[in-house]
Order: sequence, then structure tokens, then C-alpha cells
Amino acid sequence: MTPNPPDKSRRPIRNATERLLQRLLLRGRVAGLSYRLGGLGRVRVTRHALRLAHGVRLPRPLTIGFASDFHAGPTTAPALFDDLLAALARERPDVLLLGGDYVVFDAANIAALQGFLAAARAPLGIYAVIGNHDIWNGRAPVEAALDAAGITVLVNRGVRLPAPFDGVSICGLDDPWTGEPDVAAAFAGAAEVRILLAHSPDGIALLGAQRMDLAFAGHTHGGQIAMPGGQPLFRPSGPASRHYNHGRYDLAGNGPLLVSRGVGCSGIPLRLNADPELLICTLGMADAPP
Repeated sequence: MTPNPPDKSRRPIRNATERLLQRLLLRGRVAGLSYRLGGLGRVRVTRHALRLAHGVRLPRPLTIGFASDFHAGPTTAPALFDDLLAALARERPDVLLLGGDYVVFDAANIAALQGFLAAARAPLGIYAVIGNHDIWNGRAPVEAALDAAGITVLVNRGVRLPAPFDGVSICGLDDPWTGEPDVAAAFAGAAEVRILLAHSPDGIALLGAQRMDLAFAGHTHGGQIAMPGGQPLFRPSGPASRHYNHGRYDLAGNGPLLVSRGVGCSGIPLRLNADPELLICTLGMADAPP
């Protein structure tokens, strides 16, 4: 499967729908009420412990945090970002990865996320990719805000982590559906341990023969509205996104894919049985399953 370029003919329809939603959501007051009533859920921490399948040893276990799909704007109460910051302060990951979709409806809504971006910390750095909502609404202001906060934006490129984890690369892929993904560029010069960072699970369909040890993706929201037990009522577009909608997926011939429910809301300010999520993955644990 090869993702197709975005259908630009649908953009006027999307614009009209989003303008209507913004009016109905009362500039975020509906989301604020939903948060207070528990309708946005509460930030949950999901932990994974993994070891490297091909026997590479790290100097010590590496703790990775992953958060995605913030959707700053009238669908998401900013209090959720404060809750996420509090969870990060408790978990203290070595490195923090951000999976895109920082805004909804308008790139100017990145202002509601600036407090989080400025306050988030990780000793080995914060690395980010861009999502489809960021591209639809103007990726340049979003990338500029990330850069101003000292966050490294990875658009089809990889970086090695600082020592003593310089044997680990974070390889960031542009959004598979609305961006211009280039797997070869993302993995060029990558270290022995390769972590793929992509907004959508559909990024794995582009890997071809490229090897990765671990992948992180968001985009799916875990359905955002799900049955008890987490079965999504709604699934996003993209065959991999529909199949890999939340959790850990062990991929044949490659490392596992971890898919997050994300943090914010898209469309309406409501989450049911799909709480906001911070992933914490400890890589290199001797007693972790292969």
C-alpha cells in the first residue's frame, strides 16, 4: 500500500464544517465543561517494557515517553495539557517523543499548547513529527512554535540521542497521507538501534526493507469513542490505522509498533472508554519479552 496525496478538492468542505464546529463549541467553553464533567477522560499512563530483539545492549535501560494528538483548540480543554505535564513530571522519561496533530481547526490554536511546550522537559531531548491536522491548518506556524520551545522537529530525518545513548536514533517520518514521507531520508545514517516516530500507523506500510527496532504512532485516538473494553466505534482512514488502532503490535520481521490513544479530541470534545494516554516505554529491560 502506498498512501495517496491529499484530496485538495475536499478542503472547502472541511473549512465550512470546521467553522460551524468552532461556533457550536463556543471557543472552547463546551470542552471546558466536558473536562469538568469527566467527558474528556483523565490522562492515563500505559507502560511497556521491551528488549532489543537482535541482542544489542544499551548502557542502561532507556525510558521513552510518547504523547500525541493534542488538538489544541476548541475541542480540547487546556487543563488536559496540565495533567499531561504532571504525569511527565512523575514519570521523568529520558527522552520525550511527540506524535503530531498539535492543533485543530486553525494553526493559531498552537498558542493554547505553548505553556506545555515550554514546560516539558526530558534530559536527552524532545523530538517531534507533524500530523495531518497540522498540515491541513498550516504546518509552518506549528513547526515554528515547536522550534521556539527547543523541540527538535524531524521531517524525514533522524537524529542520534546524546551519549551514552548515541547508538540510538530517532527517525522521524512526515505524515504518510498529507505530507511527503521519505523513508530513505528518515533512516539515512541511522545508528544500530532505530526508533521510528510517525504520526500515523500507516507509516509502517512505507518501510519496505528498512529495519526498525521500535515504532511509535498516534492518529487513531483509540477511536475516541469506544465500547467498554476499548473496541473503537469509529476508526480513522488508512488501512494500518484501522487495524492498528491502539496498543502494542508485534510486526513480522521488525520491532513492535506502539499506538497511543493520544491526548486531545478531534471533532467533538468527548472521549468514552478511550482516556487520554501517555506511553512510557522502557527499552533494554533484561526481563522484558522479546
